[in-house]
Amino acid sequence: MPNFSIPLSGLTAESTALSTIANNLANQSTTGYKDTSVLFSDLFYQNLGTTGSGDPVQLGAGTEIASLPANFTQGSVSSTGVPTDVAIQGDGFFVVQQGGVTSYTRDGTFSVDQNNFLVTSEGQDVLGYPAVNGVVNTGQALAPLQLGAGTISPPASTSNVTIGTNLNAAATVGGTDSTYSTPVTIFDSLGTSHTLTFTFTKTAANTWSYSLSIPPADLNPIAGVPQSGILATGTLTFDGSGNLIGPVDGSGNLTNIDGIKATSLADGAKDLTFNWDLLNGTTPVVTQVSAPSATSSTQQDGASSGTLTNFSIGADGTITGSFTNGKTASLGQVALANFANDEGLERVGNTDYTQTLASGQAIVGSPGTGGRGSLAGGSLELSNVDISTEFANLIVAQRAFEADAKAVTTFDQITQDTINLKQS
Repeated sequence: MPNFSIPLSGLTAESTALSTIANNLANQSTTGYKDTSVLFSDLFYQNLGTTGSGDPVQLGAGTEIASLPANFTQGSVSSTGVPTDVAIQGDGFFVVQQGGVTSYTRDGTFSVDQNNFLVTSEGQDVLGYPAVNGVVNTGQALAPLQLGAGTISPPASTSNVTIGTNLNAAATVGGTDSTYSTPVTIFDSLGTSHTLTFTFTKTAANTWSYSLSIPPADLNPIAGVPQSGILATGTLTFDGSGNLIGPVDGSGNLTNIDGIKATSLADGAKDLTFNWDLLNGTTPVVTQVSAPSATSSTQQDGASSGTLTNFSIGADGTITGSFTNGKTASLGQVALANFANDEGLERVGNTDYTQTLASGQAIVGSPGTGGRGSLAGGSLELSNVDISTEFANLIVAQRAFEADAKAVTTFDQITQDTINLKQS
């Protein structure tokens, strides 16, 4: 008599294959989804005897699903322009956590929650290496990444000031054009701004005196005596071609003016010490030619405090924030995990995976290191489902299912014919 279990095992296996293909097609637009393949294997065999030459005569018992391996090939990367979106290019998984449960995902659809933490669309914290004072230490433990609008960039005291200025060689000593002033805003250790005024006065041919000052109100009296606000004075000298040749150091070389101090600031900040850089490398930035005195550029390296305005995620996972004070700083670094056997991971829905004994322990580190891929900020990795391949697999599975169903009806007919023989 025919064994109905053989075609029924085929129907069961092909039904699983059809469901798997349908699931792939249903997730063709799911960010970070990985296609699943269907692999079959035959079941045990019944030994019916041997041939005259001793070869075994065996009857198979049908088929079963051997495995449903995931296809972890790279999906297409699509630019979204959203700074919190991140795509992995290469191997690795984002490490996310919620309620003490750690999961892994390829879906980089992130956002910033009400507490300024980077989270997934399911509210899981994205883990990485937080920055301390703008420095990322990848040797520390993983932690949620905080990078919201409340992040503050600390003030920076001015250390160097540069002005690109021309002094009018045609100015007459004592004339109305013999004095020229230009302001530069500098900052103290508390981020308070002060107007530093450079005043130049022509005292002789190719010779100008200078005075650097801030408003006296910005300074406390010393021993009861009000400060004048003048921080530095001296002389600049030029050669016949208008090139700056003085001040000079002990070796007779043109030098910057270092160690300018503003002491006992009224706002309580630390004493301010800065340098006036007259040279850009070895080239003077102050000249004297016959043209109206003017300043073409000013630079200083101080800043007030600032709040975060936006951020970007680099290929190495570093999150760089831009602040209202014009400064940039590292806010943290997104971590990636890889596994000895990706196919051993267990799918738990929402494109999340959890590690198993088969996958091995997660090996966590910085993107671009240890075989881990790089990141593309403002982008997402699309599903790697290939519709044409799935449709071809669907046709094969459908034909196989129909063939198994035909075997069932054939067995049924044979059984019925056998019963009819007995009744006749």
